[in-house]
Amino acid sequence: MQINHRVRRAAQRPPKHSSLAGTNLERAADYNQRVTLQAIRVNGEITRQDLARITGLTPPSIANITNRLLQEDLIVEMGRLRGKRGQPAKRLAINPDGAFSIGLNIDRDHVTVVAMDVTGNVRARITDEIDFALPNAVVSFARTAMEEMLRTRQFARSKIIGTGVALPDDLGQIDLPHRPASYGVWNTVDVNKMLANVLPEPILVENDAAAAAIGELQFGHGLRSPTFFYLLISASLGGGLVIDGNYFRGADGRSGEIGFLPLRSRRTKAHSLQAAVSLSALYELLAEKKRTTSRPEDLLSLDAKGKAVVAQWIADSADFLTDPLLAVSCLVNPKAVFIGGRLPGELVDELAQRLNQRLRSRAGDVPKIAPVMRAAMATDAPAIGAAILPFQERLLPSRSALMKVSAD
Repeated sequence: MQINHRVRRAAQRPPKHSSLAGTNLERAADYNQRVTLQAIRVNGEITRQDLARITGLTPPSIANITNRLLQEDLIVEMGRLRGKRGQPAKRLAINPDGAFSIGLNIDRDHVTVVAMDVTGNVRARITDEIDFALPNAVVSFARTAMEEMLRTRQFARSKIIGTGVALPDDLGQIDLPHRPASYGVWNTVDVNKMLANVLPEPILVENDAAAAAIGELQFGHGLRSPTFFYLLISASLGGGLVIDGNYFRGADGRSGEIGFLPLRSRRTKAHSLQAAVSLSALYELLAEKKRTTSRPEDLLSLDAKGKAVVAQWIADSADFLTDPLLAVSCLVNPKAVFIGGRLPGELVDELAQRLNQRLRSRAGDVPKIAPVMRAAMATDAPAIGAAILPFQERLLPSRSALMKVSAD
């Protein structure tokens, strides 16, 4: 079990944002507060006057909202902005100790839990590199991890607003290499009940690729590119689609399932994309060459023959992904495709470079091709995205939040 504290968040400081807008709908005070908090978050430090300009809310409304946020300890006053005529204006900023959340990622090759503050900074991270962990093992790990993080006293339990859990939709069904028969128990597990009284409630459960995409939207490149496709490379292969700043689920909640696309190639026996483009597939290729490894970090320390296997896997994966991503560009027209997950960053960069080369060679065939790049929150993306879910539910603006407050 690996324990790291004060891990820096993967995303860079968000850019200044001018597309936020409040609403004057009746009984929408909660949504206006969310918009105001978001404006403070993405701008770093900001005055009340600038908040009114950015959100479109009146100065009295901004005054009332910021007073509430100060009382709730979610923002702090940083001093006065000087250099202008008249009384210097006070600057407001997010209070990093104002609220926290827990994010848990359950996958076939590891279990990871993070504690995140409201600014998106990961305060603690604990991971267990365990293959096909059963529910009892996950519960034991989560309980121990929570106790360990609280012992560090970096945050109080009373400041935790909830827990997000990210896991594949078909965790107990996909037949990956070396999957034990007992792993099918995940098909019958109620994750909320399993973790009740173990992790802080409320507990919000999400698909792992969706959580990663939501995290990228709120704290990563999605702040600049609010329409994108997220490609999650983990033990399997997942995808998530964000359109105009909102995660798109589809009619049955299964949008973005790129891993299930059929694959026909003489270079692989795989019949689905995720059976070839995934860490599980890469580990199997290495095992065939007597280079056994099952941990992402080991991929960077292989000998020459091992590295040759990885290089060939990257080349093949780029070929296998080219047509699916061309289809994504044609059908959705995203601003970009972001790759995240467990694949080490420098290998993600190599894959993105290969993909961009292949996509550019097809530029004359389609109207517009989205560039491919490493996600800002690539490592631990599902766990971090899971930790964002309570913030999105309680504090951050979204279309669903507006619908909730408008329907009251």
